[in-house]
Amino acid sequence: MLSLLLTLPLQAQTFDGDWHGMMDVGVGELTIELSIDGEKVVLLSPDQSDKPIEGKILYMSTDSLSVLFKDIVAAYLAKAEGDSLVGIFRQSGKPFTLNMTRGRQQRNRPQTPQPPFPYSTEEVSFTNSEGHATLTGTLTLPAMSRRQQKKGVPVVLMVSGSGLQNRDEELFGHRPFAVIADYLARHGIASLRYDDRSVGQSTGDVSKATTEDFMKDAAAGIDFLRRQHRFSKVGVVGHSEGGTIAFMLGSRQLPDFIVSLAGTGIKGDSLILRQTRDLMALNGNSQQLSDEQIMASGRMNANAWMSYFLDFDPRPDIEATRCPVFALNGDKDIQVNVEINLGNIRRLLPANKSNKFKVYDGLNHLFQHATTGSPSEYGRIEQTIAPEVLADIAEWIGGLR
Repeated sequence: MLSLLLTLPLQAQTFDGDWHGMMDVGVGELTIELSIDGEKVVLLSPDQSDKPIEGKILYMSTDSLSVLFKDIVAAYLAKAEGDSLVGIFRQSGKPFTLNMTRGRQQRNRPQTPQPPFPYSTEEVSFTNSEGHATLTGTLTLPAMSRRQQKKGVPVVLMVSGSGLQNRDEELFGHRPFAVIADYLARHGIASLRYDDRSVGQSTGDVSKATTEDFMKDAAAGIDFLRRQHRFSKVGVVGHSEGGTIAFMLGSRQLPDFIVSLAGTGIKGDSLILRQTRDLMALNGNSQQLSDEQIMASGRMNANAWMSYFLDFDPRPDIEATRCPVFALNGDKDIQVNVEINLGNIRRLLPANKSNKFKVYDGLNHLFQHATTGSPSEYGRIEQTIAPEVLADIAEWIGGLR
């Protein structure tokens, strides 16, 4: 059938616009979004990734559509029924029913900050001259009394997790860094969140960038904040890889304090092995793979970032960190196992009476209240970050002397 469709011409563009639907994949449902503009087609699977997948229209008539997604070895064949598409999504030869309706999927994100705000913001930029990168971001400043203006308030630099992300660490419509910045500002704590290099207005080469390069970007951010001469303390809030970067900065004595949100405490290859096995178990995958097979697959197409990450061991940086640390994880975190990673951080950190370690019941890697902890839940959960996490972070930072 597909080969016959290849010979037919493109006709009426009746499918233009946005479509969305749910696809049953056996172990659960995935949200699928499709955008059509003339001959341009883009597919999103927001429960899995924010990365768009480009498609090519093979056939279009007044009531039928066929699209090829070469990069993921998939095709979608559908027939229009009113404002709905009834069709089959076929990937690697396996068919899945996918019916879609017109319009964008409406996501409810009740924690996303809305104006008016009881604080001020400034658009700023700072430069990592060694890495030839200029980072742009938002400096959020709480309303301050005259005493606070004179003494200064604490400020945090927010460092995002792996992958190129904007200053809000936006994922699946969630904007966790914006939510954290809003909460902290309302509790007397300033923050700087910035777009990763090559994202938004930020510049810098990412083709060969590693965690060390991103650490140097963050170090430039700390230097920028210190040169402002208006903050009492300069700390780092790092999520996932950002938590790893926070300890890299800590070992260099750069921040005054660290908040590690699901930071790693084991070598990269060990982390990937545990992630893979936990995800396979969660998805009911009984296929038995050896550690060597998993790692061979990981290294086969590894870019510069992944090659560095697999070999990087954060433990020496954790051992060399002297500033106060608040390290926290959710017990449903599938990506950074709490027992191994937080356990290592607690064991390796030098004693400090201000250190705090906390495990949150029922929270996933994004610190949302979750059912299974699977990444496929991230986009479906309306909550961006658990309120108790926000309260604990603000209280801990506010209590530092």
